[in-house]
Amino acid sequence: MDALTALLSRRTAQRFLPTPVDAEVLDRCLAAAHQAPCHKHTWPWRFTVVGPEARLVVTAAAIELKSAGKPVSEKQQAFFESQFAHPGALVAVSQVVAADAERAREDYAACAAAIQNLQVAATAHGLHAKWSTGALTRHPEVLRILGLPTGEEVVGLVWVGVGMDPPNVVRPPLTEVVRRVP
Repeated sequence: MDALTALLSRRTAQRFLPTPVDAEVLDRCLAAAHQAPCHKHTWPWRFTVVGPEARLVVTAAAIELKSAGKPVSEKQQAFFESQFAHPGALVAVSQVVAADAERAREDYAACAAAIQNLQVAATAHGLHAKWSTGALTRHPEVLRILGLPTGEEVVGLVWVGVGMDPPNVVRPPLTEVVRRVP
């Protein structure tokens, strides 16, 4: 698939089939992520491939956050497992945070570009991806299982796999988001 087709056809899947992602394909996606633009060649991104055992910890943390500590039914448990434990691959993308605020801001942008490259590469391989942020990326048990060193923060969790019914998002017309100045 050519790059423009991959960019224009990329969709965020919310649910995935439990089909494993081939390690070689995932490595190609990570290599594409590593090609993201980066100011000052700081290479601030780090990629942690989260295995099945660690995903169970992520799943438990997600259940804790989403249920607000209330018991969940077997159906809800199965839903959380399908969302968090069973997609083909899960990658935590983290940033080595610079002490300088402006450098840290530019490095965050570079990490976001790396995540976009990862998602487009997944699309080029016939897969889907989902970039997730929020409380789960800061949950103490998730951080513990990821084993991030001091000075690193999670930018997002990226699920990669065979998406189930990815939405076809209707975007505003290009004329609404583009300005031209003389």
